[in-house]
Amino acid sequence: MVRVNGKIRAREVRVIGPDSQQMGIFPLADAINMARSRGVDLVEIAPNATPPVCRLVDFGKYRYEQAKKDKEARKHQHANKVKEIQLSPGIDPHDFGVKLNHAIDFLCEDMKVKVTLRFRGREMAHKEFGFQQVEKFTREIAPYGHPDAPAKLVGKGITVMFSPLPRNKRAKNPHAEGTAEGELNDHAPEGPRGAEHHGPMKPSGKPAPSDSDGDANSNAHGSGFSNSPFSKINLNNPPPPESAAGGQ
Repeated sequence: MVRVNGKIRAREVRVIGPDSQQMGIFPLADAINMARSRGVDLVEIAPNATPPVCRLVDFGKYRYEQAKKDKEARKHQHANKVKEIQLSPGIDPHDFGVKLNHAIDFLCEDMKVKVTLRFRGREMAHKEFGFQQVEKFTREIAPYGHPDAPAKLVGKGITVMFSPLPRNKRAKNPHAEGTAEGELNDHAPEGPRGAEHHGPMKPSGKPAPSDSDGDANSNAHGSGFSNSPFSKINLNNPPPPESAAGGQ
């Protein structure tokens, strides 16, 4: 709790002026009179100092400045958070990918990532497999973060801490990009599938017949009896009648 004016308990205080200049050490009563003469408050900003440090400032303005500083500090508070990822020497490739994606998300949010690989039972006899997994994890995560120190064996596990790269050197989060591209593809119109066709397309998706084909089959399609054998008869040039002798 911030003490103001008469709530300050010290006998003497070190006074800082409105322009942040040090004015010296004064008795509490004199410091309060100095604040009143300037139309401001005497605000205790360092109660644990000897003597306590007080500032000549409007208390409402002081609270506003402090609230603004606290808000800025909360924005960067997650940078001090540490997320832990646990691996195993015989981890499944799919599980490895899932944990890697989680670590990338954490690093892209400016969080630190602590990777711990645990050995169980006889796995301690083959520590090289554990170090191989950690080295693979380090290579995959290199575009987003770097290890603070080489991986080391602590007890029955390997531990390594990763810090995020600066924003201007860090790769973009692939999961955020994938989500945006997926939304665009969902709204994009679908093009024709299958092989390309050169020429006009019928509604059924087959190439339209040429003009010569249309002339040859115009009678058949126009009559509606395309499968009838009579549709192939040319009525313009009928066959000559057979002679009676030939018929006999």
